[in-house]
Amino acid sequence: MTSPAVVLIGPPGAGKSTVGALLAERLGVGYRDTDADIVETAGRPIAEIFIDQGEPHFRDLERAAVRDALDSHPGVLALGGGAILDEGTRKLLTGLPVVFLDVQLADAVKRVGLDAPRPLLAVNPRKQWRELMERRRPLYTEVARAVIATGERSPEQVVEAILDALELRQAAGDAPQAAHREEQA
Repeated sequence: MTSPAVVLIGPPGAGKSTVGALLAERLGVGYRDTDADIVETAGRPIAEIFIDQGEPHFRDLERAAVRDALDSHPGVLALGGGAILDEGTRKLLTGLPVVFLDVQLADAVKRVGLDAPRPLLAVNPRKQWRELMERRRPLYTEVARAVIATGERSPEQVVEAILDALELRQAAGDAPQAAHREEQA
């Protein structure tokens, strides 16, 4: 059984995919997204799964995808925004290097818009997003080792904040540079 180097959680628009890929590159590990795993396994987009088979079916697929990824992926792992709704998933995240990428509504709208095919945000997306976050924020913070506000930060700045928060500079190959900077001081 292999654990991920970092697990990213957060709502739609937090930057999990963009930051996850950059972080994986920086750490020299693979990147995986459980939403992409679900799409590949199901052979159809998540929005279609929600519409045709309902949210409970999607959550079953998500639960299985998360469990598989947590057991087998040693790199950076991004979970779908609702994965933390499952109590079993939250238990599996205990003790892992989980980072909650926190984002405010205005920033999420700038990043992804709220007209994207996100089934839980289909009707009155701003109101739905706020309500979604009211339910999920306590769950995100419950499992997170670190909370990183992504608002005014670039993806690269978010990666830097994650490396600092989880003390992963050496894993990212930054230790020699830091030592060199200290020698120059």
